[in-house]
Amino acid sequence: MRKANIYHYQLPMDSGVVLRDKKLTQREGWIVELVEDNKTGLGEVAPLPGFSIETLDQAFTETVSRLSRWVEGEALDSHSSLPSVAWGLSMAEYELQGLLREEGFYQVAPLCSGDPDDLLPALSQLPGEKIAKIKVGLYEPIRDGILVNLFLESIPDLHLRLDANRSWSLEKANQFAKYVKPDNRSRIRFLEEPCLKPSDSITFAIESGMAIAWDETLQNAVKNPDFSFGQLTGAKAIVIKPSLVGNIDRCIHLIEEAQSLGLTAVVSSSLESSLGLTQLARFAKQFTPMTLPGLDTLQLFQKQLHTPWPGSELPIASLAEQTMVWHQQSDA
Repeated sequence: MRKANIYHYQLPMDSGVVLRDKKLTQREGWIVELVEDNKTGLGEVAPLPGFSIETLDQAFTETVSRLSRWVEGEALDSHSSLPSVAWGLSMAEYELQGLLREEGFYQVAPLCSGDPDDLLPALSQLPGEKIAKIKVGLYEPIRDGILVNLFLESIPDLHLRLDANRSWSLEKANQFAKYVKPDNRSRIRFLEEPCLKPSDSITFAIESGMAIAWDETLQNAVKNPDFSFGQLTGAKAIVIKPSLVGNIDRCIHLIEEAQSLGLTAVVSSSLESSLGLTQLARFAKQFTPMTLPGLDTLQLFQKQLHTPWPGSELPIASLAEQTMVWHQQSDA
């Protein structure tokens, strides 16, 4: 017997969360539950406002259509052109089949925001290799450069991942670089998308000596079914956000192809709930075991969903508390 459920969740967010200049007061999405032969698989279908190509309603309609055929006996077709649907369905099936390993990569690169005087003591006590992330591009590039240099000067064994979200022109990116001492630049693991134009980001990398990573550029490029890494040059790393990429098999292929070319592949979140986030931690441990994932987003939520993140003290909302909006099961 096959059975499928879809739950609608809404989780309150921290009051300061802003996406593409819009305040996000709650995160909502769909949780898919597949049941077959007394086994269960869960997947999260949650388009990210301002980033996903599909809306929440479009994702729901597509999910229902594909699940209906699966319940009636067809193979689950998770190769949807809507990335969040493709990821959520394929993850649910992967879990149902017992292919997702239980062990997760729960150490994350902490996202640094707030007073440096409060952050520095905590960063200096990070276990193992000290890697943290800083969002840049929100203020003047000179301020960002001074702040980054302060962190690197204060903690000699700290390495940073920076994310500019395409905020700068080449001129402003170069202003930032001037305030990071040349000796410290090698401790910047990568700077995600420093410039609005990818070509300017490549120029910046060459002129500054700082490594860059593709994030938005990658998510846009993989929408082309004929995508190959030959279309992307100049970066040392790629950031893979599965909810924006699609089917789990495609994500695995991207990771393996990147690694074969000597690129670092970083699994990163798209503000998934704790349920989806823990699955990403397990996925990262399985396929990028040597690379710290970018999953430090639970701090932006006020509640967890179903699956707790290890060490989090946030209250947990059960799946049973969510609204089941669709259900179907086979007669056999």
